[in-house]
Amino acid sequence: MKKITIAIDGFSSTGKSTLAKQLAKQLGYVYVDTGAMYRAVTLYAMQNGFVSESHLNKEALIQSLPNVKLHFEFNPDLGFAEMYLNGINVETEIRTLDVSRLVSKVAEISEVRAKLVEQQQEMGKNKAIVMDGRDIGTVVFPDAELKIFMTASPETRAQRRYDELLEKGQSVSFADVLQNVKERDYIDTNREDSPLVKADDAIVVDNSAMDRTEQFELVLNIVKDKLK
Repeated sequence: MKKITIAIDGFSSTGKSTLAKQLAKQLGYVYVDTGAMYRAVTLYAMQNGFVSESHLNKEALIQSLPNVKLHFEFNPDLGFAEMYLNGINVETEIRTLDVSRLVSKVAEISEVRAKLVEQQQEMGKNKAIVMDGRDIGTVVFPDAELKIFMTASPETRAQRRYDELLEKGQSVSFADVLQNVKERDYIDTNREDSPLVKADDAIVVDNSAMDRTEQFELVLNIVKDKLK
């Protein structure tokens, strides 16, 4: 069967990872959550005192990048690969609002992006991969056969993220989550290095009024057209 690269970009909390996992499972493709990689670097920076709400020691983080070892390990019980930072499973830690508040600040550092983009391109060299993030269709795989750009209203995305965090037992307010969504949108779309933009040949999916099943079926049909 024909193998393609599927690049899924879009704003935070649009369900990119959920969709990418569903597609990879359906197609038998490899799934890579690039957001988890940036979150893991952010967690490392937090653990080492390089970043906080009021502080960013950019040079110290850049100097420490050779010490950051990332890899994914498939968890058969969960059905997806979990993120490991220097040999430790950090899948739970990287999903907290504390990391969400700082990840865009770390992700806009050019040296961080260069390190992770290189790893991502290596992962995708054999195609048959679904990768989601902010710059997959524009920077990581500009020649991807299929590019999806996902969006939804900030309020819709904040509600989804809020419900998800509550489900995980985290104590957060909707106002804080909404503020975080808007702040990340601004940073992601205004950073100098690889800002979040729709690739010219990307297909826009606004899922504000869709549930996960409707979204999956819509995109799966798009994928099937590409595989013909």
